[in-house]
Amino acid sequence: MMGIETMKNVSPKTVDRNTLVQRSSIRLDPAAPQEVRLREFIKQIRNPYCYLDGKTVVKITFAATDTTMEDCLEHYLRGL
Repeated sequence: MMGIETMKNVSPKTVDRNTLVQRSSIRLDPAAPQEVRLREFIKQIRNPYCYLDGKTVVKITFAATDTTMEDCLEHYLRGL
């Protein structure tokens, strides 16, 4: 299993698509506790920072900030 820094640094432009997991293949038990579902998701997706969604390579990064996604969406919607 690759380390967290290696997972974070995978480039969506050069990654071997054959090493990525298709998001739609993930199966979780909705009745399981959140911690168990999270652990199972990580186990199945292998790299939560880079995976496939259909034919698209998805790369996720997180900003080092206390601002939540909800805060960002609210700010965006107020600006419309």
